Formats: sequence, C-alpha cells, structure tokens
Amino acid sequence: MPEPTKKEENEVPAPTPPPEEPSKEKEAGTAPAKEWSLGESPAAEEQDKQNANSQLSTLFVEKPQTGTVKVGENITFIAKVKAEDLLRKPTIKWFKGKWMDLASKAGKHLQLKETFERQTRVYTFEMQIIKAKENYAGNYRCEVTYKDKFDSCSFDLEVKESTGTTPNIDIRSAFKRREVKQQEEEPEVDVWELLKNANPNEYEKIAFQYGITDLRGMLKRLKRMRRVEKKSAAFAKILDPAYQVDKGGKVRFVVELADPKLEVKWYKNGQEIRPSTKYIFEHKGCQRIMFINNCSLTDDSEYYVTAGDEKCSTELFVREPPIMVTKQLEDISTYCGERVELECEVSEDDANVKWFKNGEEIYLGPKSRYRVKVEGKKHTLIIEGATKADTAEYSVMTTGGQSSAKLSVDLRPLKILTPLTDQTVKLGKEICLKCEISENIAGKWTKNGLPVQESDRLKVVHKGRIHKLVIANALVEDEGDYVFTPDAYNVPLPAKVHVIDPPKIILDGLDADNTVTVIAGSKLRLEIPVTGEPPPKAIWSRADKAIMEGSGRIRAESYPDSSTLVIDVAERDDSGVYNINLKNEAGEAHASIKIKVVDIPDPPVAPNVTDVGDDWCIMNWEPPVYDGGSPILGYFIERKKKQSSRWMRLNFDLCKETTFEPKKMIEGVAYEVRIFAVNAIGISKPSMPSKPFVPLAVTSPPTLLAVDSVTDSSVTMKWRPPDQIGAAGLDGYVLEYCFEGTDNWITANTDLIDKTKFTITGLPTDAKIFVRVKAVNAAGASEPKYYSQPILVKEIIEPPKIRIPRHLKQTYIRRVGEAVNLVIPFQGKPRPELTWKKDGMEIDKNQINIRNSETDTIIFIRKAERSHSGKYDLQVAVDKYVESASIDIQIVDRPGPPQLVKIEDVWGENVALTWTPPKDDGNAAITGYTIQKADKKSMEWFTVIEHYHRTNATITELVIGNEYYFRVFAENMCGLSEDATMTKESAVIAKDGKIYKNPVYDDFDFTEAPMFTQPLVNTYAVAGYNATLNCSVRGNPKPKITWMKNKVAIVDDPRYRMFSNQGVCTLEIRKPSPYDGGTYCCKAVNDLGAVEMECKLEVKGGLSFCRLLLQGVPPNIIDSYLRDLQSSNPEEY
Repeated sequence: MPEPTKKEENEVPAPTPPPEEPSKEKEAGTAPAKEWSLGESPAAEEQDKQNANSQLSTLFVEKPQTGTVKVGENITFIAKVKAEDLLRKPTIKWFKGKWMDLASKAGKHLQLKETFERQTRVYTFEMQIIKAKENYAGNYRCEVTYKDKFDSCSFDLEVKESTGTTPNIDIRSAFKRREVKQQEEEPEVDVWELLKNANPNEYEKIAFQYGITDLRGMLKRLKRMRRVEKKSAAFAKILDPAYQVDKGGKVRFVVELADPKLEVKWYKNGQEIRPSTKYIFEHKGCQRIMFINNCSLTDDSEYYVTAGDEKCSTELFVREPPIMVTKQLEDISTYCGERVELECEVSEDDANVKWFKNGEEIYLGPKSRYRVKVEGKKHTLIIEGATKADTAEYSVMTTGGQSSAKLSVDLRPLKILTPLTDQTVKLGKEICLKCEISENIAGKWTKNGLPVQESDRLKVVHKGRIHKLVIANALVEDEGDYVFTPDAYNVPLPAKVHVIDPPKIILDGLDADNTVTVIAGSKLRLEIPVTGEPPPKAIWSRADKAIMEGSGRIRAESYPDSSTLVIDVAERDDSGVYNINLKNEAGEAHASIKIKVVDIPDPPVAPNVTDVGDDWCIMNWEPPVYDGGSPILGYFIERKKKQSSRWMRLNFDLCKETTFEPKKMIEGVAYEVRIFAVNAIGISKPSMPSKPFVPLAVTSPPTLLAVDSVTDSSVTMKWRPPDQIGAAGLDGYVLEYCFEGTDNWITANTDLIDKTKFTITGLPTDAKIFVRVKAVNAAGASEPKYYSQPILVKEIIEPPKIRIPRHLKQTYIRRVGEAVNLVIPFQGKPRPELTWKKDGMEIDKNQINIRNSETDTIIFIRKAERSHSGKYDLQVAVDKYVESASIDIQIVDRPGPPQLVKIEDVWGENVALTWTPPKDDGNAAITGYTIQKADKKSMEWFTVIEHYHRTNATITELVIGNEYYFRVFAENMCGLSEDATMTKESAVIAKDGKIYKNPVYDDFDFTEAPMFTQPLVNTYAVAGYNATLNCSVRGNPKPKITWMKNKVAIVDDPRYRMFSNQGVCTLEIRKPSPYDGGTYCCKAVNDLGAVEMECKLEVKGGLSFCRLLLQGVPPNIIDSYLRDLQSSNPEEY
C-alpha cells in the first residue's frame, strides 16, 4: 500500500515500559497436541463489541500478557477470575486470531488447565504452549462468560529464531506460487488493489499466485474495507483500509485529527499498544503517526486508533518472500544397486522443499526408500540401491520455483563366476547348491519348474554375489532339477540332485517278537513297508525254500514302497517262520516273521444238572479238549423248553467258571441246557443238550398263624394259606407243637388237613406250648410258620366290650315302612350272653328280629312302624362282667293337618288367619306350614305361602269383590301332611274397605352415655414422621372430645391436629421428636356421663429404627434390638 507523505515530526512522548513477559516453562507437557492454522476473522461489528467489552473488565482479576518465546521453548499464559459472586464455574475460551477456537487443538504442543483456590475463591485458567514453532506467532484472545456477563482480553505471542534450531515451515508457504523456471525479480504488486479491482471468480487464482493462505479472512477484511466510512468529526483524515509490508520491513500508519487537543490511542486486536523499540509514535501538528519496525507474522492483524469517542481501523498484512531454486537438478544415469543423489540449492536456509517423482509427491516416511538430506541451502534426495523401477523424472518445488531432472537406471552385463554342479547325496545328508555371479542382485530358485519355498529345513542364502540353496536332512522328494535365475537377467543356472538310500524293512506294526496271528480259513495279506532309493528287490522264503511271485496259495507281491506275503485260506500247517531279504545298489537288509494260524475251540461235552429249585438249577461241565490254539476266554449258556426248538442265551457276559445257575424258569416246565466255548478267535459249536429237568419248589410258609381259642385241655389255632403256592400245588398242612423248655416237636395231625383251623387236644392244664404249621406239596414241606410266643393251656376270661358304631351314637331316624338293620360288634370270652330290651321291656321277637353271633349282634325290622320308636338297651355279660349300651330309634311319618284354621280379620285386600298346630306331628318336629287360597267360584287352590313357621299369617293382594276360602298344611322332615284344614267361613273382599287405624307407639329413647367402640392402642412413631392416634366413640347426645397428654389437655398447640368424623376420633402429631412420647388420653363427655381411654406413644429416633420399620420388622423386635445396641455402645447414644 502507498504510505502517506511524512510531515514535520513533533516530540515523541517517553515510551512506557513494556508489560512483563509471562513465565516461560522449559519442561514439555504430557498431553498430545496438534498444530493450528490461521482462519477467517469475525465480522467487524462483533469485533467492535468485544473490543468495547474488553475495556471494562467485569470478570478478570488478572489478564494474560503479551509474551515472547524462542523456537522450541515453552510459554504459559495465565488468566484469573474472581468467583465470589458466581454460583458456578464460568466458561472460558481461548482463540488464535479472531476465530480459531483452541479447545479442539489441545494436545502435544498445547495444554489448557484450570484450577480453583477455595480460600481466595479464584479460578485460574492456563494456556501452555510447548516447544513453540515460528508459525505459532500471532494474536491470541481469551474470553470468559457467566450468564449475561462477558469479558475479553487480547494478547500477542512473538516467536524468535534460536541458534542451531531448524526453523519450521509455515503452512502458508505450501500454497505460494511455484514457477517452472527461476523468474527475474518482479516489481512489488499491491495484492489488495488487485483483489479490490478483480472479478470474484479470479480471487482463488490471485491468492495462489501471490501466496495468500487465509483467503476467506482476507475476503472478509476486503468486505469491511469496501464499507462506506461515515464522516468523522474527530478525524480529518483516517487510516487507509489496508497496509501491506514484507516480513522484516517497516510500516507507517498516519491519521490526521480535526482537533489536535484530542487524545489518541492505538490498539491492536483490541489491546492498547504501548511505545517501545518496535512501536514508535510521532506527533506532527494534527498528524498522529505510528511506526512498526521489523515486521513479523505476529504483526499481521487489525489495528485501530481512537480519538475521543470515535475510531478508525485498518488491516496490516505481512508477506513472506518467495523461496527460489538457485541451483538446478541434473540428469543422472547409473546402474542397478548404486546409490543415487539428486542435489539442488534454494535461496534460504532450511526452506520447505517438496520432491516429486513423475509429478507425484514422494512419501518421506520412516519406511520410505527415499531420504532427504538438508545442509543449509543445499537439499539432496538420496536413493539407496537403485532399481529399474526408479527410472523416472524427479522434480523439486519451492514457493518460488521448481527444477526437474531425469534418472536412468540400467543393468550391468552379467558374468557367471561359479556355476551350479550336479550332486548325489545320501538320504538324511545335507544338500548345498552354490553359485557365484558378477552382480550383487537377488534371484529365484526353482525345482522341476516350480518356485522353491523356504522352510525350517530349506534355506535360501544370498551374500553379495554368492547364492546358496541349503537343504538339511535330504529326503527322497528333494531329488529333481534345480535352476537359479538372477533377477532382471534371463540366464538360468541348472543342476541335478540325486538322492540314494540303503534298503530298510519297517516292522513297526508287528508285535515285539514279530508274530502275526491269522485265523484258519481266512486270507492273510501281510504287507511289510520297505524303503530304499532306488527301490530295492524283495525275496521271501520259508525253511530255505523261496516263495515265488505268481498265483499260488502262498505267494509274494512286490510294490515300490512295500513287499507283501499272501496266504489264501490259511491252514493250521501254515504256521512257521518266514524270511524277507531286500537288496539295492546302496546295501542289503533281511528280517524274520513268525506266522501263527489259530481256530475256534472244539465244543464242550454235555453239561450236568446237579440241583433244581422253583425257577433255578445248578449245572456244571468240562472244558473242551482242543482250545483252537488260543486260551478259552469263557462260555455262553443257552436253554430251551423241551417241547420247543428255540434256544435262548442266558448270559451276555462270558462265564469264566465251569458252573452256572440259570434262573427265571417256569416252575413245572421241562428244560434243556447247552454250552458254547469262546476264545479270541470266536465261538465253538454248541455242546450236546443236557438231560431234561423240571423246576419245582415248595410253597411259601403259611401266614397269619393265630390262637383262635384256648380251653383247659385244648388249643385251637387258625392261619391263612401261603402267599406263593407254585406249580406243585398244595396238598395240605401239618401242625406241630412242643412244650416250653424242650425241642421235641410233636405232630398234632397224623394226616394232612385241608382246612386252615385245627384243635390240639389232650394237653395238660397250665402247660405252655409252642406251635408251628407247615404247608406240604409234591416238592416237600415249606418253611414253618411259628407262633410268636408260648401259649398257656388255660381258659381265659376276656371282659365284654360293646363297640357302638359312630352313626348309632345319636338318634337313629327312619321313615315308616323302611327297613332297620343294625349291626353292633362286641368282644368277650368265653362267648358272652346278650339281652335286648326296649324302653325297659322285653322285645317282642315276632315284630323285631334279633340275631347273635360270637362277635356281633344284629337287630332287624323289615318294615318299621312308629310303634318301633324308643330306646333299645343291649347288655353283654361274661361271667361276672357286664357291659351295657343304648340305641335311640325314631320312626317318623308325615304329620296330621292343623286342628283349626280361623279367619281373624278382613280389611281392604288383606285377610288375617290363625290356626293351631296338629295333634299328630308324625313323631318329628313341625318345620313349617303351607297356606293355600281358593276363589269360591272356581275352588281352585293356589299356594300363597310355603315353609311358614308361625301359626298366624296375613294374606295380601286379594282381588276386591271376590270371596276366598283358605286351607293350611302342616310340614315336618317327612313332608306335608296328607290332608289340610280349611276355614269354615269364607272371607269376602268388600269393595269399600274398612278404615285402618295406625297403632300408637311410644317414642324410643335413643339417649346413650359415651362408650368407646374401638380403643386406643400403644403406638411406635419415627422421629420426623407424622404419627396418628385413632379411636371410635358413640353416645347420644354427641359427646365432646378432649385430648390430653400426660393428664394435661392439649389446647391450641400447632403441633397437634384433632379430627372427629362419624364417631372416629383422630389425633395427628406433626413430625414428633423423642420428647413427644408419653401417655395420651381421649376423653368423651355428654349429659349422661364421661369415659376415658389411654395409650402410650413411644418416639424412636435415628435412621436405624426407620429403616428396620420400613423393612417390615415388628416394632417390639426393633425396640429390643435398639436397647441392646444402646447398652453395648452407650457413647454413641
């Protein structure tokens, strides 16, 4: 921009001391960081508002100050905010320039911290820049907000170069103009004039050509510059819209005042500028001049000057000079594997330079083949071990120009110094193929035309010009044609590898003694694996007689990797020792193999059955004569019914012994058994069947042996048949006895008896005997059944006892005509005497049948009559012992009709009837009456009332003008009476009804003294929670309710609320404390008396009681628990 012309200089005021620099930190931060770039600035109106707010610091107590730092060092900016009047933490933001929020850039090079001191109530906010770079310089701003309060402060950061430090590249330089050839120095161009006069479509082109990076910010500034400035009363001449200066140059701002007495202040980004060596102020009449020396990138900002209440602003842009290529790249030709260096020189030390290959930028990361070496202005691109792929056009580009050169990489002529040689190697030895060529290049190995893959056993070695293929532990498959072909040369180097191996017989699959077992009749194909290279020849022999290859029953077969001995249909004579011999050019081998032919065993001899039971038998046998050449492992047993041809296997697990017990046979059926012998080869043929046998068994012992009766010389026993009789049936029983103290059992019955009761006679009186009984069938006598204790031969008197059934312990009711059959059991010995009486009189046996037995008596009436009702007495007598019992029998019938039915009164549509109960109630209580009516005209009867219990009734809703008769039936448990009693007179329902007079009743006295219907109960309450006491009271007139605590009336106390609704009285205690506990009383008073009711209220404090109560623990348990807790820890309560 053209600077205004200089006028005479006035006196320059003494420069004020510069503000203190912020403390520099030498230690690096720990958080990761990102670099930032400049961007667009806010609108001018917003900037003016922030600048105005920054003048009045409403929140800051300490503002960040402008500072200077060297490249690579640390610096910290501090802002403090007083929090006395703040309810929460204020919001703070850090900006670079006018728009870039630094919160998203925090990391390795930028850290934002905040702390709070509780004593001073001051928030401290810190912004720390770690290892500063040159492009970090510029203007920064700190903003703090709290609700409707706002405060802002601007400050600058100047980054100086340090000796020995490599300057960082400004990212804006990447967008500066790149020239294909070094251009001659052009006259300085005012970019702002170009932008103001250019078409908007050409903005980007101009920005790229003249190195403008912040194009959007510049366009916003340009927009503000185009605003029409209002005429100012304070300024006669304002600042130019924009100024432009090169980095390191000097710029001059000039304004002219209308009144020279006005005070002028200069600002940069809202922060006042103080005089210093960098900023120099001059006064020349009405002119006010500010010089900025040694301009840097931090000076690129907005400036404004104020005079009174007015101000004018401008923009200052600092340009960097373009970097030129002073020494061009040169074309290079080289061979593969050589080191290549492309050199150039630029106009400035350590400038930002980019390298390209065929127009694409070269990646220079840690894994790249390319390296760049920088020595001051000299830049070198290094390529180690060049290949043909590196042939290309390489170029270097700076912000002011570029240079290019061609690199050509060719192959050297190849010479074979040591070729590969053919090798013959024994199996398991190492194979080493080696060659040497004239060039140090890689190559490829192939085997039989296929690529060789490296493994733990196969290694490919390349050292300089020598190439090796090493194979450890050579295998047969390693044999073949190997070829080595150098990369980029079509010169193959071939070699053949031959692997040999002495013959070897592999007997790993055989037993320790090389024995092979074959089953007679089967085919043996014994395959013996053999190895050897070349494949050996095999010869089989037995007893010095060679076994030839062919089609015989015993023959040999040869294969490349095995030799086989074949025996078709093996015989017992084929057992013996067989020899195999191997031979090839590498050696010989031989081995002996023993062949054993085995067969199934011979069948055993027929088994013998030695013992027989009800469903079992015991059998034994002898082992077979020939075991088939293999030990007998066990036996299988089969059985069948004699008449059947179907054999059934009895054991699925081998029987190791020569005895066996078959079970689960059917008693009385003839069976046969046979045996199979088993060895490792198989199962023999079955033995001959045994002789037929039939399982039979005695019965089980008789059951329930008991004493039936005892006399002075006899004992009668009884029992039940056996539970299991079996196929042999039951022929009879044998009863035996012996005297106590002897073992001599005497048979009581000489012949078998069929009955299950027998009397032993001829016994001495007062003797004690033991008794047993046996069941006898064709298989013999069963196990005896013993009576559990000795029997005394003496008649025993058992007192009588009557067992009345439960349903006869109350009145036994039957209807007339029904049968009566009652069974009453009794006990007593000897046989008791029975006597029946009815109402104290002897029973007429012609009407009532009595049947007696030894254990019960039966009273039977075929058709019951009412005369059979009464009390029946039963008397049972044994000797001098008597037992009595009574039974009440009630025979009921339908009742007779009522005696007299009378019409008492007729009024309106109503008739009042009365009657007297019937004379005959049917021997049962009258349960009700049924009333019917009939119109005299039709005499059809209709039921009016049923099951009516009274002897008077009022019949309503009769038809006026009709004449009615009425009749009444009596009813008991048997039903309605057969006949009904009818009224003698009829009731006429007249049209003009009689006047009904209401009866006169005396007033009922409802007055009542107070009385509690629901008492007060003792209550537990939790401190701090409302509690209520409830009771209910009645009385007439309504009683007056008074509540008292500890005998003192509760009156006008706000802590209590009293309610009374429908006799329910409630006292509410609001948030009680332990002092509210005590005895509460409710008193009710009216004219007829007074009554009181008391209860106790206990208030529990603490969260423990509340928590336990909410969990459902009963209050008495909580109280006991709290008392125990208080006694164990008295200091806590």
